[in-house]
Amino acid sequence: MSTIKNGDIIAMHYTGTLDDGEVFDSSVERDEPLRFTVGEGTLIPGLEKALLGMRAGDTKKITVIPSEAYGEWIEELVRDFPREMFPTDMKLEPGLQFSVGQDDDDSMSATIIEIDGDVITLDANHPLAGENLTFDIKILEVVPDSD
Repeated sequence: MSTIKNGDIIAMHYTGTLDDGEVFDSSVERDEPLRFTVGEGTLIPGLEKALLGMRAGDTKKITVIPSEAYGEWIEELVRDFPREMFPTDMKLEPGLQFSVGQDDDDSMSATIIEIDGDVITLDANHPLAGENLTFDIKILEVVPDSD
C-alpha cells in the first residue's frame, strides 16, 4: 500500500474545528468525501503537508497555524465606506458577503461586519484568518500518480 505523495489523487473525510471546538466545515456531515490531487494547491498548505506519507485507512488529528492556513488577521483589511457606494436597492446587513472589485481587475471577498447609520464597515480578511484550524482526517482512498 503506497503512501501519499504529490500527484496522487486521494479521497478523505475531515472535520475542521476552531480552538473553541466550533465545527467550521465537515465532509463527514455532508457524507461527501473530499477528492483532490495532492500538490495542486487545492488545500491550505498546512493540511496538505500533513497528508504526505499517510496511507488509505490512516487517521490523524492535526492543528494548522494561521500562517499555514488563511493567514493572520490584518487590521488594514477592515475599512469603513459610505452607504452611497452601495446600490440603493441592496439590502445591507451584517454578515452579508460579496465581491469587491479592485483597480487591477481583481476582486476580493468582503463581509459587512457593522452598519452605523450611513457608514458600512467591511472586513476583507478571510473568515478563518488568524485562526488555528484543527482537522480530524481519515484517508479513504489513495490513487497513486501514474507518472
